Amino acid sequence: MENSLYTKIGLDPAFVDIFLIMLVVVLFVLLISVNMKYSRMKSNYASFMRGKDGKNLEDSILDKFSELDAIANLAKKNRQEVKDIIRKTEKYYQKQGIVKYDAFHEMGGNLSFALAILDAKDNGWIINAMHSREGCYTYIKEIVKAESFIELSDEEAEALEKAIYRDIIEETSI
Repeated sequence: MENSLYTKIGLDPAFVDIFLIMLVVVLFVLLISVNMKYSRMKSNYASFMRGKDGKNLEDSILDKFSELDAIANLAKKNRQEVKDIIRKTEKYYQKQGIVKYDAFHEMGGNLSFALAILDAKDNGWIINAMHSREGCYTYIKEIVKAESFIELSDEEAEALEKAIYRDIIEETSI
């Protein structure tokens, strides 16, 4: 054995044998791993294809695509309905501000009030009810884009500010 190829190259035959045994072990582990993955894939495929031939599978896929189209149409319709609802709610009165005060300083209480009612675009009304011993006087002033064409009293201006900045006032008080 002295004249063997290993001796001419300068390798010990034991190292070559150990290397080959380790290579066989690694390849065996890789074979088991690939075999397990193949078995899982085969069982998944079998459960997917259970009771179906090629034509049934094609029908199933086409049904799913039609369901997806229906869902997309429904989502588009819902999106449009939400836009319509938002557009409609801008016209509704959704902001309010009220200030109670003593109009004539004789009643002994804050029975008078100024009430501002506005929509999303700050259009609406200010109702001012002033109570005195002789009666109640009620005034209404139109508000367009957060402004009045008629001069506002201090209480009316405060009620208008409360209505316009209601969200900001509520956030800072929390």
